[in-house]
Amino acid sequence: MKIALLASGGVDSSVALRLLKEQGHDVTAFYLKIWLEDELQHLSDCPWEEDLSYVRQICDELQIPLEVVPMQKEYFETVVAYTIKEVKEGRTPNPDVMCNSHVKFGLFVDKIDSSFDKIATGHYAQIHEEDGIYYLKQAPDPIKDQTYFLSRLSQSQLSRIIFPIGHLSKDEVRELAEKYNLPNKNRKDSQGICFLGKFKYSDFLSHYLGKMEGDMLEFETGKKLATHDGFYYYTIGQRKGIHLPDGPWFVVKKDTKQNIVYVSKSYHDEDKKRDTVNLTDFNWFSGHPPQEKTLKVKLRHGENFHNATFTELTKDRATIVLDTDDQGIAPGQFAVFYNQDICLGSAMII
Repeated sequence: MKIALLASGGVDSSVALRLLKEQGHDVTAFYLKIWLEDELQHLSDCPWEEDLSYVRQICDELQIPLEVVPMQKEYFETVVAYTIKEVKEGRTPNPDVMCNSHVKFGLFVDKIDSSFDKIATGHYAQIHEEDGIYYLKQAPDPIKDQTYFLSRLSQSQLSRIIFPIGHLSKDEVRELAEKYNLPNKNRKDSQGICFLGKFKYSDFLSHYLGKMEGDMLEFETGKKLATHDGFYYYTIGQRKGIHLPDGPWFVVKKDTKQNIVYVSKSYHDEDKKRDTVNLTDFNWFSGHPPQEKTLKVKLRHGENFHNATFTELTKDRATIVLDTDDQGIAPGQFAVFYNQDICLGSAMII
């Protein structure tokens, strides 16, 4: 097959590239050049130079053609604009989810030669086909599984994707990197938002939204504890970055109109938990809600699930009732549904 592989310079996509070459496929590697390289380069050393250097080394060694694709404009108009809009409205965006659906498997595919049979990445996920419908299937490594971030893909996107390392654990991928003696075999996994690289999220927000001083109040008493630089720097459940004595303190509520952030030391109390979640903006891989009304659901990336009862209210609204209460449910994030290890789709939390 003729395959376009998105190479990042990390271990996962590098092993995926080597496996595809080993299997005899006609592979071309693509490195996406994104807008922040120029926009925010004053905040940090450019991490993409190192990324691209690793990609070039591996492609040269394997004699695989490499194309660098400039996509700064597309990133800004989709992922970045979405992130800024959601933050300004007090919600918690998930840029990586949008990056996958709109850029990596969307606008990028539109840019390249239509002769490619498949698009490959180093994601930890699998493709499952049943009765002509494509679904995502979880990777065997529950901690590394990335189906949460891929849950907004369409049928046409799923039908063209392969995940060469999706059936492997992270340890197995590391072993293959060692076996192949890849130049980046000891590279640490990347963390954080896809388009930020080594830049801090707070620096990104400061660059585009600036500062807007407001009150930080104790949730239970209304007592002013400090001032903050803007409600948009905080998300529900956040602990890190709240520099108050006698902690730990957690963000439990935001008033976006008054620019007030409420914090509490009693984050784990019962009154901070809830079991009912309202949803909108559904993306079902089958095109319709599942017949089963009891499903597994993830409310954030990670290995933890809830069992949930799903009730469709209207075409655009539904509610789920969780079997156990949850803390830190943030509007703007995604609820991702599963039937055993098959990902069925997702919806936005409101």
